Amino acid sequence: MKLAIYKEILKRLQGREREEFSGIAQHYRVSLHTLMSIYSQDYQKKMKKTHQRHHSVEAVDDYFQRYEERIAPETMGTVLLRIAKEVDLAPSLLAKIILEHHLALQSAESEAPARSYVNQLLKDPCQIPDPVLANEVQQCILNDCVYGPVVDSIRHSVGFEYENKLKRILEDKGIAFIGEDVMRAKGYDKTPDFKLEVPIAVDGRVVNWVESKASFGDELSHRTYLRDQFWSYWNRFGPGMVIYWFGFIDELDVNADKGIVLMDHFPDSFTTLQALSDRDR
Repeated sequence: MKLAIYKEILKRLQGREREEFSGIAQHYRVSLHTLMSIYSQDYQKKMKKTHQRHHSVEAVDDYFQRYEERIAPETMGTVLLRIAKEVDLAPSLLAKIILEHHLALQSAESEAPARSYVNQLLKDPCQIPDPVLANEVQQCILNDCVYGPVVDSIRHSVGFEYENKLKRILEDKGIAFIGEDVMRAKGYDKTPDFKLEVPIAVDGRVVNWVESKASFGDELSHRTYLRDQFWSYWNRFGPGMVIYWFGFIDELDVNADKGIVLMDHFPDSFTTLQALSDRDR
């Protein structure tokens, strides 16, 4: 995807409801997975920029006061969702703020609750002692498409699904590989999803390993992956290939000659180095 189209999509997504995403995806001829990935990444950047403002003492007191003032039988299950929209904060993040503040007020010393306990309650709101707050938190989690335990579980499942898809492709094409678990058992700390036992050549470039990313490759995520993962793989195993299954910004594909090839699918055409060796004899 060209950078200009990516920016155009971001502009089209501003202020849109999720129900409109399907039409936008069709207009740009991209999958809904791609559109949601682009939206999620951009929204996460926005939340990081405003984190400090939303977590200030004044903001927390204000949000909690709004919550307490609006709770009534006819509004139950919608109060936190409405406040989240008003203050432009992800519902799950607001739910966490309100829950933490509520638990602190309930404690004898007004101490902040343990993070592990808060996360446990967010994963299972039914354990929250206050049934009204439990319902509010649950609605936030169920209606959040970017943050929260439900989204985390879906994201993990999708990642696992596409990793398995890549594994099946390698098996079907007869490409021998070593999986991540085996490499870690051998003592490698940072490992790609698949290390090829016999390298392949894609468009004349050697590929020793393949990494699966069930996401869209935008500038920030790709730069982070390069720093934290891809260059480490390159140092240990040589050149390799990254598959961003939901696409990537074309202008980011600048390291192919240095040893990191970007694709949005496994290439239909490739050559094993063994075949090249046999041909040259």
